[in-house]
Amino acid sequence: MDLRKLKTLIDLVSESNISELEITEAEGKVRIVKSDPAAAQLASYAAHAAAMPVAPVLAMAAPAVAAGPGGAAATAPAAAPAETGHVVKSPMVGTFYRAASPGAKPFADVGGSIKEGEPICIIEAMKIMNEIEADKSGTITRILCENGQAVEFGQPLFVIE
Repeated sequence: MDLRKLKTLIDLVSESNISELEITEAEGKVRIVKSDPAAAQLASYAAHAAAMPVAPVLAMAAPAVAAGPGGAAATAPAAAPAETGHVVKSPMVGTFYRAASPGAKPFADVGGSIKEGEPICIIEAMKIMNEIEADKSGTITRILCENGQAVEFGQPLFVIE
């Protein structure tokens, strides 16, 4: 099942009054459980072969709210300040890798220059290695993910200036 279809299913469950959806296809099984109106959770993805690992859990949570002076509710402060420069974001959910194989030279390093269209990392999704290309030329100033880290759609990966 491709990621677009998976995202569509998650959106359909979150917008409907269905609390749970399970679909089995030739390449695997997907189960989506909605715990409350503000959260949708992918509980598991199990392949027809036991060799395929369970997909990472996706969760969307409502922002934390705290009572301010006078009893007024205020949203919690942001966890991290906004990045300066151009931020390259993950186009999909998967596992982030800096190099094509273990022990290989990373595609991009901090301080290294990169040209638009050059590969800067790989995101593995459903056993497919997807090369992610730079969408802007410049110098890599920050790498925001660790090698082997699970990433979500839209998560910042690199900062280019």
